[in-house]
Amino acid sequence: MKCSGLYDLIIIGGGPGGLTAGIYAMRAALKTVLVEMAAPGGQVNLSDGVENWPGDEHIGGSELSMKMLGHAQSLGLEIRSDEATAVEPGLDYHTVRLAGGGCLQAHAVVLATGGSPRKLEIPGEREFYGKGVSYCAVCDGFFFRSKTVTVIGGGDSAIEESLYLAKLAKQVFIVHRRDQLRAGALLQQRAKAECKIEFRWNSVVTAIRANSNGVWAVDLKNTRTGEPTELATDGVFIFIGFVPNNRLVPAGIKMNADGYVVTDDKCATTLPGIYVIGDLREKYARQIVLSAADGCTAALAAAHYVETRKASLECELPENLRDGWAH
Repeated sequence: MKCSGLYDLIIIGGGPGGLTAGIYAMRAALKTVLVEMAAPGGQVNLSDGVENWPGDEHIGGSELSMKMLGHAQSLGLEIRSDEATAVEPGLDYHTVRLAGGGCLQAHAVVLATGGSPRKLEIPGEREFYGKGVSYCAVCDGFFFRSKTVTVIGGGDSAIEESLYLAKLAKQVFIVHRRDQLRAGALLQQRAKAECKIEFRWNSVVTAIRANSNGVWAVDLKNTRTGEPTELATDGVFIFIGFVPNNRLVPAGIKMNADGYVVTDDKCATTLPGIYVIGDLREKYARQIVLSAADGCTAALAAAHYVETRKASLECELPENLRDGWAH
């Protein structure tokens, strides 16, 4: 199948990282296309408010996404609404297969497919995401100042986020399916010493209750006795793991045991010309501003790679064809 387009750079994913990569790629005069199957902005669109984006004390998630999109488009970034189904590395060009049919080729590819919090898949979870249900205490904890919140999970992330929420909330309940935590000993000590934190051991959440005013309770079930109970709460924070969206990562690219891609400081992978940014990349923290920073880094690195690649390919052409060389 003949590919419909040849580009300097293909960006897969239109979240903050992908859009920032697009902005910097266009500023570097790269012929670039961004492929996004859903609305540009990614998970940011689902947040009622963002208060940790520098320069905006408070901005709606969808508004921030639209501002990023508008900035990228003002520079001429081509955005294709389609799903990338495969990334096939090549010696001459990398190929991206599309669900809508056909394919695209480029010297470089930036994978910005992000990741997803692991879901409980219980009633109320999806319906009230961003309206009392959250997967990020740093992002949304401020909205629950002096209120009661429930944290689900027992690992390091759950306990770290619970300790953060204890600085803001009136009361923090930690619901864990076992009678002991999986978090490190020091974190456990800190959580158990925090007077605002109370544990609900041997329990799982079976449903999240909400009305027009937001979340008001969760249904619990005891894992030993099966006894159901109801726990009043204003918000639910779920920390049972994070799943990187690594389905498109080609074979040969190094990933860690959790499925995150290992890169260097330029966001470059172990395959030349393929870069990984944002929540798909192995990193210390996962924040909007860090994804944007990755996008900048990868685009600048890709620009250098493409320029070097073009110069090398031009030298291989017969002299009479070099003047017309564009890609």
